[in-house]
Amino acid sequence: MTSLTTAVRTQRLRSAVIRLVAIAAAVLVIGFGVFVWHLPSHQVVLDRDADGIVVLTGGTSRVNDALELLAAKRGTRLLITGVNTGTTTADIAREIPNYKNLLSCCVDLDYSALNTFGNATQARLWATDHGFRSLIVVTSAYHMPRALAELEHQLPHAALIPYPVLSDRLRIEPWWSNGDTTKLVLSEYLKYLYANVRMRFETVPADSGNRVSDANPS
Repeated sequence: MTSLTTAVRTQRLRSAVIRLVAIAAAVLVIGFGVFVWHLPSHQVVLDRDADGIVVLTGGTSRVNDALELLAAKRGTRLLITGVNTGTTTADIAREIPNYKNLLSCCVDLDYSALNTFGNATQARLWATDHGFRSLIVVTSAYHMPRALAELEHQLPHAALIPYPVLSDRLRIEPWWSNGDTTKLVLSEYLKYLYANVRMRFETVPADSGNRVSDANPS
């Protein structure tokens, strides 16, 4: 009798675990669908300006688009965060020569950020130092949800205006038609979930750490 009772309990526990796993999988799949549905699919037209512009590095097109916005006076100053150590404004000017004057006067480089969390932290320090209350955020379309989540956590009272950059591949073909693109979007979704869970248990520290200098080496 004892063995029968134990077997029944084991079977019930196993069934409960299977149901929980199935529910969790369904939630993840539905969440992924919502995540993909809200990914920007076209270049946006900004309907307002901001105090500053922040671009998260990861491609020349991101920096070029951010400089175009700065040149159009959509913001008063630009932060390029996550720059490789040793890269200067002069190096960027050689790659994007049309904005040499802007790079020398109105662009700040951050070398300390190693990931999206670091990008958001440095953006908070930079925005606080300059008294900025609104920021245009420039990054890849697939990266925008996580970037905004991290920035909203760091700057809860700032107005964040997304300016997604679409890769040529995403312009030409849907994400599911290419294996590499599918892996990229799925990976970004999982990182987005992790970031949101992490931020639930994380408080924003007092302003400290490496400040971005207004004087950029050239």
